[in-house]
Amino acid sequence: MAETDKPLLIKRYASRRLYNTETSDYVTLEDVAGFIRAGREVQIVDLKTGDDLTRQYLLQIVAEHESKGENVLPINVLTDLVRSYTTNVQSVVPQFLAASFEMLREGQSKVMENLSSFPNPMAAMPGFDAMRKSQEAFMKTMMGGLPGWGSSGPAPDEDAKAGGSDEIADIKKQLAELQKKLSKL
Repeated sequence: MAETDKPLLIKRYASRRLYNTETSDYVTLEDVAGFIRAGREVQIVDLKTGDDLTRQYLLQIVAEHESKGENVLPINVLTDLVRSYTTNVQSVVPQFLAASFEMLREGQSKVMENLSSFPNPMAAMPGFDAMRKSQEAFMKTMMGGLPGWGSSGPAPDEDAKAGGSDEIADIKKQLAELQKKLSKL
């Protein structure tokens, strides 16, 4: 098994074909993009000269995605990048971009941690508990008279049978409150 903590070495032949040294087969630019999306670092080198071509190919991947309408970089950001090549600001831009993307990665991982800490991500949603209680009351009212339901769910008590219209009114009230809360969100 190949070590995934080392960059995947891809060699470019004189014919401009890209060769994956781990699997001993030719790959396309889209394959390289797939390796990167999967979290793998890549290094692309020219077989003849040994020059590192990684930056060139990464820029080509970005350019192809942008030209296909998969716009990630707004025009003003692209304009600022072009300007940074012609000004003294170019020394600050790489550090700024690296720090920005690092903050983005950290933020994404924190969001994923928070989502996975709940048994049900919907449980964190405001009003979820009230909605769940309303659904339980509704099911109790609707299913209470059906034979066999008492064994798989809460059995209706005599008060619920007698005061079914009160429960329905209560459910309607709770639903109206939930709709108000949801419309505010």
